[in-house]
Amino acid sequence: MENILDEIQQPVDLHRLSPAQLKQLAGEIRSLIIDTVANNGGHLAPSLGTVDLTLAMYSVFNPAEDKVVWDVGHQAYAHKILTGRKDVFHTLRTKNGITGFPKRKENPCDAFGVGHASTSISAAAGMAVVRDLKQQKHNVIAVIGDGALTGGEAYEGLNYAGDSGKKLIVILNDNEMSIDKNVGALSEYLSKMRLTPQFNKAKKDIEEFIKNIPHIGSTVYKTAEYLKDGVKAAVTAGEWFEEMGFTYIGPVDGHNIEYMQEIFQQVKLLDEPVLIHVRTCKGKGYAPAEENPNVFHGVGKFNKHNGQLIKKPNAKHSYSAVFGQTLVELGHKYQDIVAITAAMPSGTGLKPFSLEFPERFFDVGIAEEHAVTMAGGMAAAGAHPVVALYSTFAQRGYDQWVHDICLQKLPVTLCLDRAGLVGDDGPTHHGVFDYSYLRHIPNMVVMAPKDASELRNMMYTAVNYNGPASIRYPRGSAVGDIQEGEFTQLPIGKGEILSGDGSGIVLMAAGSMVKQAVEAARILAQANIKTTVCNMRFVKPLDTELIDEMAKKGQLLVTLEENALAGGFGSAVLEYLNDSGQCKPVLRFGIKDEFIEQGSCPELLELCGLLPQQIADRLIDFNVNGEK
Repeated sequence: MENILDEIQQPVDLHRLSPAQLKQLAGEIRSLIIDTVANNGGHLAPSLGTVDLTLAMYSVFNPAEDKVVWDVGHQAYAHKILTGRKDVFHTLRTKNGITGFPKRKENPCDAFGVGHASTSISAAAGMAVVRDLKQQKHNVIAVIGDGALTGGEAYEGLNYAGDSGKKLIVILNDNEMSIDKNVGALSEYLSKMRLTPQFNKAKKDIEEFIKNIPHIGSTVYKTAEYLKDGVKAAVTAGEWFEEMGFTYIGPVDGHNIEYMQEIFQQVKLLDEPVLIHVRTCKGKGYAPAEENPNVFHGVGKFNKHNGQLIKKPNAKHSYSAVFGQTLVELGHKYQDIVAITAAMPSGTGLKPFSLEFPERFFDVGIAEEHAVTMAGGMAAAGAHPVVALYSTFAQRGYDQWVHDICLQKLPVTLCLDRAGLVGDDGPTHHGVFDYSYLRHIPNMVVMAPKDASELRNMMYTAVNYNGPASIRYPRGSAVGDIQEGEFTQLPIGKGEILSGDGSGIVLMAAGSMVKQAVEAARILAQANIKTTVCNMRFVKPLDTELIDEMAKKGQLLVTLEENALAGGFGSAVLEYLNDSGQCKPVLRFGIKDEFIEQGSCPELLELCGLLPQQIADRLIDFNVNGEK
């Protein structure tokens, strides 16, 4: 059988294909996605679920002219394959390869760069505004998953777009529910009626949909009510979207390409905001992913024949696991501890706590701002919330951390997973800014452990501290072993000397860079260069007494951090030395003022000059030539 994908060079090539050919092409695309993700890892289940939707959409629209914004980007692998990248798709998420998310610099069909959830509708609304200002005629389409609807920005975008009345198509990919054939047939009939000019806004009760929006559906359904003819009536999903100014169509079978083509052809003729509710099966076409969509949502390498995940040999426990186990221990010890996450209970390691203390665990969905302020409310009421977020996503709750937590000096512990360089997810996911955006906030304590044992003790210290504190730790295997038993309270703002007496080159490292500093010191010792290694522990407050001592005894102060140099740990040391009138040479290692691309973590550390040998070589050069 002829391989149709070989003949597809650009999206307009789809316009000539028959429904049977598109169905065959869907299978070919799924095979390519499965083969590639099995080798490289990636977002398998969501991208398999949208293959048919993408083919239907691009056989009607043209992303080279029309603007298509994919929310998050987890669903966009078929989009990448169909927009000229099938021959390089095997490089997905590798260094110098194509990214795992839409990226404007990568391809003209990537209308907007994404990686964080709930942004598509707002971005698309902006594009529609400019299109109309320029009197252009192309379509603007936002594709958003039902999970992203838990983010407040999605509702802000819907509210504006619907009120504006501008031509905009929102495709809501609902992949949490199976498609009931009877409901599907009726809904298709009603959808056709909606698109018929003679029938004005036919209504259909789809209470099930709005109630099943993850985390908030039941609340929205209960609260989204209106008075009509003096009788209080609950708003159905379609009516709710239409009250916001959208023409609602659906639910539509997201795997029926021919029917979706018909819908899209007619929607093109409408000059108003339209929301098309499409139901898809996450993991469609690959049984292991259909059966375990959460496991295969974002997955590492796996055996494509049986779906078995390929684990690294001798892989140790992760920092996430250390965090999760420790929080369960602390949960038994302190009844006021509650845990909050934003749609990441497994990723952050909170699953064990959620099972042990279900009444004290809260998953708020993709709503980091709400998570932080809710934690503030809990703290004000007498609890000690532990908020677990990825560092990159915690950026979204910055104002809440300033205004709702630190201003009131509330006892909330923020645990930042995936801090530092995270590898193949690339610049949208690297957590390299949290030292910088947290240390300048008054009342804030900023900690970073050197190993698993220190993470346990920092968590114990934080939950016994009557104020806001953060702990950041990297992705992957933890240094050292998981320990149980007694905790040690760390003195706030105090580091430790790991080796040396303060003379020679002083390596002052924070968090994940302590391991690198220890190894660099070993290499320098072989070159007969004397060093002192300090584990600073606290980026804020700094151990100024230790810095004073090292500045007095040492030849050169060296700061090491897996964070942006701008405003980070090294900046804090320089600021203190300047303010205290100490003139001492300082050499800083960290992330330069640029976004770091994707690749394995060792590759990215090398790119940033943060491998032990690179650190040692630079210091040897400084020691010999006096050059930084």
